[in-house]
Amino acid sequence: MPTSSSRPTILRHLPKAIVLIFVALLFACGSSATATPASGAGTSPTATSAAATPTAMPQATDAPALVKPAGTLNHGVSETGIFQGHPSEVSSPRVQYMSSSIGEGLVTIGENLLPNPMIATSWDVSEDFLSWTWKIRSGVQFHKGYGELTTEDVVYSLDQFYQGAKLARAGILGDYYGFNGEGNSTTKIIDDYTYVVTNTKPWVPAVVNEFSRNAAGVSVWMVPKKQSEELGIEAASVDIASTGPWEIVEHESGSFWKFKAVQDHWRQTPYFEELIYWSIPEESARVAGFVTGNLDIFTMAFDSLSTVEGVKGAVVTGWPNGGQAGLNFHGQYNGVDKDGNEYPAFNPDLPWVSGNMDTESEEWARAVKVRKAMNIAIDRQALVDELLSGFGRVQSVRDWMGHDQRQNPDWNYEYNPELAKQMLDEAGYPDGFEITLTPAIRGAPAEVESCHAVANYWEQIGISVKIQNLPYATLRPQMISRNYNGITCLTVSSRLSPIIGASNYTVDSTFSYGTHHPWLDEHVRDTQKQVEQAKIEAGELEVYNWIWENSVASSLYVHDGLWPAGPRIDPDWRPTDFSDMKAPSGFEYVKHR
Repeated sequence: MPTSSSRPTILRHLPKAIVLIFVALLFACGSSATATPASGAGTSPTATSAAATPTAMPQATDAPALVKPAGTLNHGVSETGIFQGHPSEVSSPRVQYMSSSIGEGLVTIGENLLPNPMIATSWDVSEDFLSWTWKIRSGVQFHKGYGELTTEDVVYSLDQFYQGAKLARAGILGDYYGFNGEGNSTTKIIDDYTYVVTNTKPWVPAVVNEFSRNAAGVSVWMVPKKQSEELGIEAASVDIASTGPWEIVEHESGSFWKFKAVQDHWRQTPYFEELIYWSIPEESARVAGFVTGNLDIFTMAFDSLSTVEGVKGAVVTGWPNGGQAGLNFHGQYNGVDKDGNEYPAFNPDLPWVSGNMDTESEEWARAVKVRKAMNIAIDRQALVDELLSGFGRVQSVRDWMGHDQRQNPDWNYEYNPELAKQMLDEAGYPDGFEITLTPAIRGAPAEVESCHAVANYWEQIGISVKIQNLPYATLRPQMISRNYNGITCLTVSSRLSPIIGASNYTVDSTFSYGTHHPWLDEHVRDTQKQVEQAKIEAGELEVYNWIWENSVASSLYVHDGLWPAGPRIDPDWRPTDFSDMKAPSGFEYVKHR
């Protein structure tokens, strides 16, 4: 597999013979253009400097392009969910669609996985990492005539994300700002463009950047406090005002979200007058829409590549490190929850769950053996070759995409179905057992197909698999409440640092990977408090070595992000934020061809 860089790969008008040299599935088709597999470890992210650098690095912002928007840009996605844009009501997958349209975060993440100014122009951090001074951009206007954004709106919006408890990092965000009332932090508004956060414990910048950014399921955006006070949260939510380059004008649940361009937007006036997100669950229907010209862009599966490249004038851009597909073994609710209570859904009768949280116990070893057997029963390379058409690479431990150069080389589940059967027998399950497997449908390529493939591999070693297809908006509350007891296939974006992904194992995290253990709580939190990069990296390895050795969760593969562009649009556009490349974004930068 060729080694990727942080730049996209585009091949235009290649002769068929040349393309066949690289991948048999790729071939030249008229004037179409095709991406080539470009996954690899990627260049070393420079996010390591974030923890050692006490101040932000603001960059100059270009003046908005003086254009008159025209035409409609049509984007097909698998599921948008109900339009609710108020921070207290929105949940994934709607979060990422809000952030790529109406919303803007405090920061946006660059190709080097470091933060750049967005709504915030600077964030000065004290040498002891206990005090953060945030400066907000002046002159930013809300949609719908609600005036200029101020720090009062910023603090209100962030508090509402915490109060709603639907954002994946809501609990951690609330602890940083002091919204949880536990006395660890306070937030003080200094003036219309400045606020100061004072903490009693150090905060690693990468962790703060994670819940301050403009991409993926942990995005934040700002809304006018006045709108919610005048209309009420429920009414404001369905017609929410924010600061992004697109303003919501109409929506129909399960059908579409329609936006209009914001003229003279502070950052970038869109080139198209309208943007429509169409909810189209079936990949075949999205492909048909693209082929007929009804869609300009869509969330694309890799096995649709040959059809898409057959569209005259179509161009597919490949971005490395688009996403990392993982497996969550829910039900491992060891210890007590954040309120000191036992987990009601804890069920030690599940074969992959230990009734004893002592890692030296026989019960623990038996559950580990079951989970390892399930992992080595999966042919990960076949998933990459067949479902990703080579646009990816095998991964066994999740959250390390983009940080491959410093992960443990021993983290590799070798495919061995015969040994897997033997291990199940040794664990006391010679005839297998029953499980529920649920794909988390969030718009990632091959997310459903790979989950079905995993089910097939497990069936081959005697495990009876019930596939449960649910809208992610229905599944997610069960994961947040720790009441789901099956296994999920979940694709996530880049982690600014691997320890951020590990926060999903702590009891104070709003979102949960389905596994909790006192050892994880202690060591994840200890690593999150470190400010020296060497100690952060050592802690990350310690935490993920434990995760690997105990096989509490795993990964399947890393996939590239493939962005198809129809013949009406210029394929040469860049994302607003580089921390989530699994699906197209940056629509304000899309030009007419």
